[in-house]
This record gives sequence, C-alpha cells and structure tokens, in this order.
Amino acid sequence: MIIDHVNAEYAVMANWKETEVEGVVEEWRVYGKSADFKAIGEKYKIDQVVARVIRNRDIVTPQQYEEYINGDLSSLHSPWLLKDMDRAAQLVKSAIDNEETIRIVGDYDIDGINSIYILYSGLKRLGADVDYVVPHRVTDGYGINERLIDEAYDEGRQVIITCDNGIAAYSQIEHAKALGMTVVVTDHHGVPFEEKAGEKTEILPPADAVVDPARADCTYPWKKICGAVVGMKLVQALYELYKRPGNEIYDFLEFAAIATVGDVVDLQGENRTIVRLGLKKIKNSDNRGLNALIDLNKLDRARITSYHVGFVIGPCLNASGRLESAMLAIRMLLATDKGEAEHLAGELAALNEERKELTRQGVEKAFDMIDNSSLKDDKVLVVYLPGCHESIVGIIAGKIRERYNKPVIVFADGEGCLKGSGRSIEAYNMFEKLTQCKELLLKFGGHPMAAGMSIEPDKLDELIKKLNEYCGLTEEDLILKVWIDVPMPLEYISEKVIDDLSVLEPLGKGNEKPVFADTGLQIKNLSHMGKERQFTKVIFSKQAQFVDGIGKPFVSEVTMEAVMFSINEVLENAYAAGNKVNVLYYPSVNEFNGNRKLQIVLSSVKVCREQQESYCEMLIEIK
Repeated sequence: MIIDHVNAEYAVMANWKETEVEGVVEEWRVYGKSADFKAIGEKYKIDQVVARVIRNRDIVTPQQYEEYINGDLSSLHSPWLLKDMDRAAQLVKSAIDNEETIRIVGDYDIDGINSIYILYSGLKRLGADVDYVVPHRVTDGYGINERLIDEAYDEGRQVIITCDNGIAAYSQIEHAKALGMTVVVTDHHGVPFEEKAGEKTEILPPADAVVDPARADCTYPWKKICGAVVGMKLVQALYELYKRPGNEIYDFLEFAAIATVGDVVDLQGENRTIVRLGLKKIKNSDNRGLNALIDLNKLDRARITSYHVGFVIGPCLNASGRLESAMLAIRMLLATDKGEAEHLAGELAALNEERKELTRQGVEKAFDMIDNSSLKDDKVLVVYLPGCHESIVGIIAGKIRERYNKPVIVFADGEGCLKGSGRSIEAYNMFEKLTQCKELLLKFGGHPMAAGMSIEPDKLDELIKKLNEYCGLTEEDLILKVWIDVPMPLEYISEKVIDDLSVLEPLGKGNEKPVFADTGLQIKNLSHMGKERQFTKVIFSKQAQFVDGIGKPFVSEVTMEAVMFSINEVLENAYAAGNKVNVLYYPSVNEFNGNRKLQIVLSSVKVCREQQESYCEMLIEIK
C-alpha cells in the first residue's frame, strides 16, 4: 500500500546527478517494474517490499518466482544440454574402464581450486587412476602450458582434463594431441575469435571434446556458470552413465557454491539455486579442511552467507595461489586428518593476512599515482606498479574500478614480461576490447567484466593508447548508476520486513543486496566509532504522517539510528550546516548485550532539496 504511492512521487529526485568526493558522478534511479505484489506477497508469505525487490531482479513468471524462492536439485539443468558433454563423458568413462591414466590441469584461483577438488574427488569415486596439477602463477602463468603437458606425458599420463582453463590454449592442446594424448577441455571463459568484415569466427582448441557454455553453438539454458559447475556437470554425467544415485552429486554443491560466489558470476537462475543449496551444505559440512577454515575465522556456521564465502573463506583459498601454490588449498580440502586440516587452514589464513597488507600498499600507491598524474583523465585506466606482487593486481584493479568507475588494468613485473589483470564496468566488454589488441599481447583471456593478460614492457604505451582511442565510452557510460529497489520511508521498517528480506539470499553479482531510500532526514546527532574513529554513527529524525485505527491522520516524529562504515564528507557537512539529507540504506537489527533495535546501514548520502521531500508525505496504516 505504501509502496504503491512511492514511484510517482519519488520520480522528482530519481535521476538527480551529484559529484561525489572522489570525482565519480553518481546517478540515483528508481526501478519501476510492475507486478501484483500483494498477490505475490500473500502466496509466499513475504512483505510486498520483498516481492518488489524480487521483481526488480527480472523475475517475472510464476516458474521463475518458484525457482527463486524454493529452487531445489530438480531446478538444475541436465549436464547433457552442454555441447560436447556426451563426447566428454564417454571419453572419460572409456579411460576409467580401460584403466588409462588421467591428469587434471586446473587453475590457481578459487574457481580452479574447487574445480579440481570436484573433478578429482568425483573421478576417484569411480575408481579412476587420476591425479592433478596446478600451474604456478609466477613460473607458469594462467592455464595449461607445454611444460605441464610434457611433464604429464613423461609421467605416463594418457588423458588430460582441463578445468577452468583450456579454451584459449590452442597451440598447447595441439602439442598434446601431437604426443598422442586424449584431451578434454572443461571451461567457462570466453572463446577466442577472429573478426573479419564484421563477422566473428570462434577458434576452438583441437581437443577431443570442448565443454564450455560460452561456445556460440552451445544451447545450455544458463551460460553464466563457473568452471567448477562445468566440472560438476561432467561428474554428474559420469554418475548417470555409471548409474550412481542421482542425489550423490549433492555432495559437491558446497564447493560449486564457493566457486560460484568467489568467481563473481551472476547469482541468477541455476547459479542462485546452487549457491543457496551449497550454503546449507556448508553449515553442516563434513569436509575437515573447510570446517577448520570456518573455525579458524570464528564464523558462526549457522549464519554463514554468500558474504562470508566471498570475503572470508574465498580470500583464504585464493591466498594460496597468489603467494604460494594453490596445491596448499587443495590439500586442505582433501585432508582427512583433523590436525593436518587445521595446520593447512592456519597457513592459508596467514597467507591471506600477508596478502591484505600487500594489497593495501598497492592500492594506496595506485590511488596516488592516478590522482597526481594525467592518468585520471583516461577513460580506461592502465596502471603499472613496479615492485607489486603480480598475484594481487586483480584485487587492486577492482579497488580502483570501485573508486573511479572506469575500466581498469593493473600491471606488475612478471618473468620477462608484465603481468596484468583487469576489471571492467557494464558499458565496456574488456575481453572483446583486448581481442582487438591481441597483436600487442603475449597472452590473454577472460570475461566481459574481467581479464588477465601479459605483455612485453615496450608495448605497454601502445596498448594504453589503443585501449583509450577505441574504448567507445561516453561520459554517460562513466556515470555510476545506482538503482533504488524501493524508496522506503524509515517508518515502514520493521523486524518482519527485515526477516522477510532473508528470502533474497544468497546475495551477490546479479542478485545484489537491495537498495532502499528515504529523503528529507534531519541529522539530530553524529558521532564516530571504531579504534581509529573511522566509522560514523547518526541519529536521524523526520515528521511522518500516519492514520490511527479509525482512519484519522496524525503526525508523529520518527527517529532511527544509522551507521556508515566510513567518514562521509557530505554527511559531515550537512550535519554542520543543519541541512536535511537523502540517503540510500539497508535495514538491519542491531543486537547488543541482549538488546535489539532497528538500525539502517548507509551506503550513500546527498544533501536534500526541498522538493525531494514530497514523496514522504503519505499516510501509513498502523495495524
């Protein structure tokens, strides 16, 4: 009822632009998607606000709502829908049946680690003679290479299965085939292509089977799965061929979920179901290594969400491949001894702390370099950081992208070349743009939103020039669009609404945490918290209109505590000047010493203009 009045009134301020402190122009927009929110709320016993948020994630049909809220194993797509899956599964089955030796070649990131764990464990259950290797980030670089192939051949391995890599390894796989080896590629990255006369032609590696949903000729219903899920689909296909129980694949869901969150693929469709079910498995995991990592980080396993996977568990797993070898993380996941698992978890946690400090130093140096040079004027930011550890350039690129809202590539010194990692924005397909510059690169691969590459130092300037000349980005593209799910007045917040919001989990890319807004808030008090006084605590107040039980309107003051995990200049100045503010927020319940109270967590603040308060002037029924 309150929500029905909001959009029309709120349109006054929906597209107001204001330059933020860091120089990024931020534009607030309000979703206007329609549906019968009352009926949806009643059917699923959720607040209409939550129903609206779900609709904003492009959930339209009853089937989509059902999958979003109640998706289970039956919601997952058949592995046989993947192009070449039939051939890949038969080749691997033949290898197992004929006692041929198999080597898995993975990647050193969280997706690759979990891909290897799933494939190795799954094949072991079928009696396969299988082992695995992981390229070293520094000495090998990304993906399978000729050294790894020659090593496998010399050690008598007859079959190679790649996971989370291989789609771009044409010459390497050609070499393996020349040696007489069977090669099965499982990957999810974009397929390299040639473009002539405006037409793109994909270049698939000469493997015996290539399973990659990114293939143009693959009709799999949900193409945005990570490498670990592709690997799990291969195991599932094999289990069906061997007539193993259908629910056995459920054993691997927690690892597919960790990889899905960690690889930052869209938490929509099948991915959402995998992560939702996988999180339930994590809470009751029987994996000694994973449990040791959870306990070491003092996580409440009953409350583990995608956030903890993405920002606690995931970074620890990734740290091994960044600073040492990803073999460390795989050994931890495969550990059967509790003491060994705890020891390895401790090593991963220590590596992650080291990674954090290196990242902090690199980010600080990058910001200083951009702010104090002509770099800040480029639409595509290419930053070279001498002395930076090459393993963390992707993290640094992400931090720079967040600050400037531009495509970013960060390079560091590698073995005989520069190693780079990029993070992009929605308006810029980084993989395609790098493909247009491939003659300058030694090696590259990735997605529209992220990529990795290597280049000779003397070609870096030319790459920077070409990327910026042909970026195709407009000033509008560089405006940060912030979408407001629901302009929800503070007086509408309740514990019931907050509890219902849990239906939206798991949250992440493609299923972002909802954004709510209110306008015309007076700052009654502002203070700072934290050891370094780096957080902000605010008490907001506003006059709101209600109706009593007999329909008579009345006005009452509403107050609400808010926190912001930073020092915000706009907020500080508004408090000093006595100005009202508009805010973007997420509601929560603050629990302390057994007391519970409503609270909002602020994500953005703007000074209020008088006309922007009008939408709040509505009646709210008190039941």
